[in-house]
Amino acid sequence: MAFMSAMGAGDMDKMSALMADDMVWHNEGDTSLPWIGESKGKEAIFKFLGIFSSNLKTTLWENTDAFASGSTVAVFGRMNAIATKTGKETGEFTFALRAKVRDGQVVLWHWFEDSFAVSQAYHG
Repeated sequence: MAFMSAMGAGDMDKMSALMADDMVWHNEGDTSLPWIGESKGKEAIFKFLGIFSSNLKTTLWENTDAFASGSTVAVFGRMNAIATKTGKETGEFTFALRAKVRDGQVVLWHWFEDSFAVSQAYHG
C-alpha cells in the first residue's frame, strides 16, 4: 500500500495526499495509552501520529499477509517497539489492519495490536 510506504518513510506530504479529508483512524486497545481511540480528519490524525511517534519507537514492522476485496484491504504482520517513556521493549507481537479506500484515498484505518504488550512496556 502506498500509504504504508509513505508512513514508513516519514513522507507526511505523500501521506496527506493519500488521505481523504474525512479519514478516520481508529486504534483498538488499552485506553490508558495516549494514542488509543479515534481521530477524524487529517489535522487530528497528524496530531495523533505525533503523540504516537513521541511515545513508541517502532523497531520492527513487517507485513506478512494482505488481502483485498473491493475497497477494503486487510493487512496482517508483526511488530516490535520501544516505549520512549520507560525504554522498555514490547517484544514482538502481531497486528491486524482493516483499511478502506475511496477514489484512491484512505478513508478508514482501523488498527488492532497486542495492546497488553504495548501497555506493559509503556507503563513499565
